Amino acid sequence: MATPAQWLAGARPRTLPAALAPVLVGTGAAVALDGFRLGPALLALLVALALQVGVNYANDYSDGKRGTDADRVGPMRLVGSGAAPASQVLVAALLSFGVAGVSGLGLAALSSWWLVLVGAVCIAAAWTYTGGPLPYGYRALGEVFVFVFFGPVAVVGTTYVQTRSVEGLAWAVSVPIGLLIVAILVVNNLRDLAGDAEVGKRTLAVLLGDRATRYLFVGLFVVAFAVIAAVGIERPWALLGLLAAPLAVPPSRTVLSGGRGPQLIAALGATGKVTLATGVLLGAGLALS
Repeated sequence: MATPAQWLAGARPRTLPAALAPVLVGTGAAVALDGFRLGPALLALLVALALQVGVNYANDYSDGKRGTDADRVGPMRLVGSGAAPASQVLVAALLSFGVAGVSGLGLAALSSWWLVLVGAVCIAAAWTYTGGPLPYGYRALGEVFVFVFFGPVAVVGTTYVQTRSVEGLAWAVSVPIGLLIVAILVVNNLRDLAGDAEVGKRTLAVLLGDRATRYLFVGLFVVAFAVIAAVGIERPWALLGLLAAPLAVPPSRTVLSGGRGPQLIAALGATGKVTLATGVLLGAGLALS
């Protein structure tokens, strides 16, 4: 049986900034729009965290069953490494999705019941990233779905459950956060590029190739911070988000210099820190605006 430390590693805690940042920014936008509500904000955070853990376990299960995790450089794979049977990892994924679902029902009760449908779509998207007969993560669509669900859906959704309205500000600030979370996926897939190509997993990195993927990674940082600068024209306090930009230099340097394997694992963690720092700073700036 897997140890508690292995289960924690299997949950891939370095990816949790992808869950935290959109809620922080969406809540900052809600404060800026005079609509902050603590209860819905906390429930949105719980939904986001549970979904992120759930998708990580679900990916571990699906990739492990397909045999695509047999030779990886990255974080702990419970099924692929043989540390835990696939059935246990599946249960962990379903329990995480269950927590997200129950929390989502509470969130819908406090705001609008049509959010139940949004939540169901989110869970379906989380599962079919690598699960099901046609996993979109194997068809170079992962980055598109990650941007949509971690950007507009998460940020605008967090703002909506507090303000009960859909505002342009929330849409605008969802773009940089979505792009930064896509950068987490891009560097992850860059690390796994060779192995994914061997097993027929067609990620965007496999499709673009090594060099173009490295440029894409850095380009995501550039565009994300450019959008924050643009938002700052109307909301000057939002420029606080730019203070996180220097944190993007080390992972960008690693990627552009041809870093591989363990170096890209470090770059992945650093990209998560950039995302979280941007979420905190941009969210705070919006709240002050």
